Amino acid sequence: MNNTSCRIGFVSRLAISGLKQSAVLTGVSLCMVCGVLADDIAVSEQSFSCINDCPKIRNTHIYNADPEKLKEAIRIFRDSVSDTEYPVGTILQLLPTEAMVKHSRGTFPKSNDWEFFSLDVSSAGTKISERGENVVNHTQGVTCQIRTRYDNACCSFWCTSSA
Repeated sequence: MNNTSCRIGFVSRLAISGLKQSAVLTGVSLCMVCGVLADDIAVSEQSFSCINDCPKIRNTHIYNADPEKLKEAIRIFRDSVSDTEYPVGTILQLLPTEAMVKHSRGTFPKSNDWEFFSLDVSSAGTKISERGENVVNHTQGVTCQIRTRYDNACCSFWCTSSA
C-alpha cells in the first residue's frame, strides 16, 4: 500500500508540474503575441495631414510620427536601400488622395505589411474611402508595381531607374 501511495504521489506531482509548465508557456506565448500586436499602429483619418508638411524625396512625401523612424525611412527611400523594411508607422504618399502605411510583421502578409489607402481630401479634412492590402493605384487605374527588394513599396511612379 505504501509503495502504491508513493507512486500515486509522484505521478500527481509530475502531472501538476507539467500543468504548471504548460500554463507558463501559454502565458509567455500570449505575451509574445500581445507584444507583437502592441507594436502595430492604429491608422485613422487623423493619421493623414497635409502632405506638403511632410519631407519630400523626389516626388514622394514621407512621414513617421517617431523622428528617428522618420530619419530611417527617409534614408531607405532616398538611398534606394534594398532588402530593408521601412519602420512601422511609415507613411508614403505620392498624391494627397493615396497613401501606403507600414504595419508590424504579419498584419498584411500579402503586401509585406503595407496597408493601402484611398483618401478623400477636402477643406473639412481627410476621409478614408478605401483601405486594405489590395495594391491599386486609384488615380491611374493600374495595378501598382510592387518591388520585393524594396520592401514592396509601390514603385509605379516614384522609384529610381535603378529599382
